[in-house]
Amino acid sequence: MELGLKEESDRLARSWLRHDARVLGDYLVAGVEDPRINLQSVLTRHFLARVLAPGRFNTLMDQEYRFAAAMNWLMGLSGRLHDAEELELVLHALRQGADNAEGIEIPHFIGRTFQALPAAADGLMMPNYIESFLTGTRFADGRAVAHEPSLECFRLLWNQALSADTLDPRPLTVLEPACGSANDYRFLHSYGLARRVSYTGFDLCAGNIGNARALFPDARFEVGNVFEIAAPDKAFDLCFAHDLFEHLSLAGMEAAVREVCRVTRRGLCIGFFNMDEIPEHRVQPVDEYHWNCLSMGRMKELFAAGGFTAQVLHIGAFLRQQVGCEQTHNPNACTFFLRPAIEQSGGAAPDL
Repeated sequence: MELGLKEESDRLARSWLRHDARVLGDYLVAGVEDPRINLQSVLTRHFLARVLAPGRFNTLMDQEYRFAAAMNWLMGLSGRLHDAEELELVLHALRQGADNAEGIEIPHFIGRTFQALPAAADGLMMPNYIESFLTGTRFADGRAVAHEPSLECFRLLWNQALSADTLDPRPLTVLEPACGSANDYRFLHSYGLARRVSYTGFDLCAGNIGNARALFPDARFEVGNVFEIAAPDKAFDLCFAHDLFEHLSLAGMEAAVREVCRVTRRGLCIGFFNMDEIPEHRVQPVDEYHWNCLSMGRMKELFAAGGFTAQVLHIGAFLRQQVGCEQTHNPNACTFFLRPAIEQSGGAAPDL
């Protein structure tokens, strides 16, 4: 490894040492980052499901986008309110087809979703999760305690969907750099996806890997470095990563992109939290790491140099077009779906 990258790797590792195991274990799995309702995590699960079962669960996926948007709105609403009576007012307004509950504005997509539930999706029945959330959420000391069964709705549906024996039986190898404390893997596991793939996760932080191994002793988690991935060329079918590249220097980011492209054969799903349509990256060092704003165009070029073509999905625009939701917690969130160039894949690229 180049000396500069080694120094950067050491700095990044030090930045994680200040956190204890409990803090690491709770990182990026709650609130707007909760992978059950965080759209970029949902998209990652769908990225895997599309390869495991091509074309089979499109309706279920479309409904989960709406579910994620609705639950994010409901979680935000309940966090602003003070007692269950206010949630009851919202429920009454929805039952009447109103868009306002005594001053609480209800987005149109919430009303449309409520009226369409319960509903069927790919042979599975979705309950009215909006009604169950509003009736099941409780308040303790003035703070909302979210109704967990409502948040678990699509976990149960995906376990039913993926229990079929007709899925592709061939082993699908999956790599996750910067896996944290199994932040997303715990949901691949609980949603029924983990048993369908051969997964490898690595992280620079030994504390994260210790947490991940404690949670899932049968899964493969290793201390590793994205600047120098310990795997042969094209060792993995798929690779996914979240919130990684913005935290690296430009040299580190370029090395990391080269490495994930080198070890991946069929496709990548990369979630970015700070990306914009700007001509060049905006470099913003923060202590021992970075908080860069990445240029969408430059990142597409970088992955193209690694042999992959990008389909870019801007999360806010996607929510508006797909669901009619005008709100997003992060206007700079984007996901790249990357497939090998046709010339290098020996034929048509796989549908991701």
